[in-house]
Amino acid sequence: MSWTTPDLCDEHPHAVVAQPLFRGYGGKVAFCGRIVTVRAPRDNSRVRELAGTPGQGRVLVVDGGGALDCALLGDQIAANAVDNGWAGLLIHGCVRDVEVLATLPLGVQALAACPRRTDKRGLGEVDVPVTFAGVDFVPGHWLYADGNGVLVSPAPLA
Repeated sequence: MSWTTPDLCDEHPHAVVAQPLFRGYGGKVAFCGRIVTVRAPRDNSRVRELAGTPGQGRVLVVDGGGALDCALLGDQIAANAVDNGWAGLLIHGCVRDVEVLATLPLGVQALAACPRRTDKRGLGEVDVPVTFAGVDFVPGHWLYADGNGVLVSPAPLA
């Protein structure tokens, strides 16, 4: 990557900066792409489905409501996302299998790690605007993330 989020902030003051809530878990520290959203209320069924579709370099933004009692992403779903060309995931919730996530060429930022999996009830909404960390994440907008933070913009910045 030829960008950093601090440089993008300096060059594009209109970019929205997410509150610094997230920790990096993936093997790729810096990632960016068009946003695809999923609202996942303690159920990663839709996350699993989306990871199995062509990612085309996009970023999956998962609104787990900030729940810290179950993981919305684990090693199997993450490996599927890599195989299908997703750039990364930003998760307002937890991940698990962190040792494996760190080895995958995938950007992953989440609130924390939790060993418990979610229930699979087929719940969730895809491509709906979601809001967390002080940001409105809109499908089709652009997300940039690295070790410094997360930025969102309606148009590409780099």
